[in-house]
Amino acid sequence: MKAAPQRQASRDKILDVAEALFARRGFAGVGLSEVADGTGLGKSSLFHHFHSKASLYAAVIGRILARLEATLLRALAQGGAPLSRLDRLMDALIDELATHPTYPRLLLRSLFEDDELAGDLPEERDANATLRRIVGSMGQLLREGMAAGVFRLSSVAHTLQSLIGITIYHFASGEFGDELVGRPILSAAEVRRRKLEVKALLHGGLLQGSKA
Repeated sequence: MKAAPQRQASRDKILDVAEALFARRGFAGVGLSEVADGTGLGKSSLFHHFHSKASLYAAVIGRILARLEATLLRALAQGGAPLSRLDRLMDALIDELATHPTYPRLLLRSLFEDDELAGDLPEERDANATLRRIVGSMGQLLREGMAAGVFRLSSVAHTLQSLIGITIYHFASGEFGDELVGRPILSAAEVRRRKLEVKALLHGGLLQGSKA
């Protein structure tokens, strides 16, 4: 009975180490031997869980997306008007990205490191399915707000791109973001400020009848 929990613990340990390494140096800059050394497990144990570096990388991205999905679903499940749900969604997403700075860095990296992956691994399919659900839920909220006359009619796809940019990019910007803002972007004060700024932008750009 202990085998399954032990196996999961080993898998999680591998993913934790790989997440930190991939976030710093990307897919190409990390070797499996380094991951194995960081976990204290043998390389054979690593291959027992992941058959290749690509499958490990995709699993890391997939775990991040699954955690973000759970956070966003909890925020949406609280109900309310479309604008209230969108505000709550943004607050929850910003909190999650600020609490786990490896998440935005890896998500941003994954956008231009897709060429390294063939797209046919089970871990990749799982990650892509989770991403589609996240985007689908956010898109549905936007369409609901537009149908209710709360949000102005606009391109859902372009609005989603903008939401990704003002959340994921901001927290992936690192030292450049710190210099541009003039303070550490991960500080509690700047995370609170980011929530206010994002919601102000959304209210000005999305609300029906706004002067933006």
